[in-house]
Amino acid sequence: METNGKPTSPVISVLGLGHVGLPTALGFAELGCEVIGADDDASKVAVLKSGKLTFFEPGLGPLLTKHLESGRFRLTDKVGEAIRESQVIFVCVGTPQKDDGAADLSQVETVARTIAQNLNSYKLVVSKSTVPAITGRWIKRTIARYAENYRRAASTQHPPTEFFDFDVASNPEFLQEGKAVENIFHPDRVVIGVESDRAREILEDIYKPLKCPIVVVKISTAELVKHAANAFLSTKISFINMVADLCETVGADVGEVAKGLGLDPRIGGQFLQAGIGFGGYCFPKDLRAFIHLGEENGVDCGILKEVERVNLRRPKVFVKKIQKALWVVKGKTIAVWGLAFKPDTDDIREAPSLKIVEELLAEGACLRLYDPQAMANVQRVFPESAEQITYCNSACEAARGAEALLLLTEWSEFKEVDLARVHDVMEVPVLIDGRNFIDPQVAIAAGFEYHSVGREGVDRPVPGFTQR
Repeated sequence: METNGKPTSPVISVLGLGHVGLPTALGFAELGCEVIGADDDASKVAVLKSGKLTFFEPGLGPLLTKHLESGRFRLTDKVGEAIRESQVIFVCVGTPQKDDGAADLSQVETVARTIAQNLNSYKLVVSKSTVPAITGRWIKRTIARYAENYRRAASTQHPPTEFFDFDVASNPEFLQEGKAVENIFHPDRVVIGVESDRAREILEDIYKPLKCPIVVVKISTAELVKHAANAFLSTKISFINMVADLCETVGADVGEVAKGLGLDPRIGGQFLQAGIGFGGYCFPKDLRAFIHLGEENGVDCGILKEVERVNLRRPKVFVKKIQKALWVVKGKTIAVWGLAFKPDTDDIREAPSLKIVEELLAEGACLRLYDPQAMANVQRVFPESAEQITYCNSACEAARGAEALLLLTEWSEFKEVDLARVHDVMEVPVLIDGRNFIDPQVAIAAGFEYHSVGREGVDRPVPGFTQR
């Protein structure tokens, strides 16, 4: 998506080139803006300058190549330089979780201080990182405080330094890993929190080409929107997983229950897929941060604590399902399809699959692992070992000689695999589907004893492992 093929003003810098910053920067370049991507990790910048991605995200590679060549996207590891050369600064640094669940905002503060030190003209500072409410106030206070300190220090040796005006805004991201490029160009809405007409006009002009609803609110409101959205989506997932457990006890089909719920326009069908629970960098972290923010301000967040408790139990519930299907896990060879926390990403942060792998290893199982993108990251957590862990180059190879097959991530290629061939290479054809991804009738027709989540009524095991 382009305007007229020429860069538009103002110059934008994006500070932090991770899963949020890089798609954001390349999205702005595609919209016709001149963008400086800055990250203090020199090795990351060097990789990106070579035209290679530092993480997997569908559709991002071609955009990187295109705009390195077009000149609309420049890279630097000199953050101060990027700040000085830009008028609009998008802050996309990490806000990792502390032990108490609160967001660690040290990277945000560091960026605010760096901006203060390099305030050479009017700047609009836009927080895109997921931060708790009132963070914008602290960013504004920090920039003002340190800019004045730097100005005074510089004035002791030189003529008084001019103090330049700036605005702070909030523009939370709603990017889904695996769909980030699609989300950039086809957003449901853009939320901007501002304090001035100048900031509002700049941001509205940047996002105008997207032709989507732009919600203009106060800064703290914008900050709350992101946390509230992720907490609500997490709640939907934990709710349907609780329903799945109930379905198993009464012989109902959670897929059909979810369909009946989702057709109600007040509820909607998204995020009603039962399984092994949610993971990734955002949902678990943002849920805990929201709980911490509520408790810090005297708000009862018991409902969200239960959402988290249900989700943390999902891997253990699934391991019990494995134990029930196999009787004895120790010494058995088990194939695992899917390790990333969701398809179309190589991200394994808080992936439920890792907790399941850990439990099975502790039980003494021998695992044959396969994921289309995430295996290199998983190997850093669970190195290959002759005794218990083998990494495989394909889904079919992982299934070879296995006494059970677990599907833990719903990669599209797993639906395209010839299940009859997989059946023939397995020692015992037991398929335990943690994402309800495989059609039960297809699996059963291929000769599998099939188990899924919340659908015991459709899980019709093949007695005695009979041939097709």
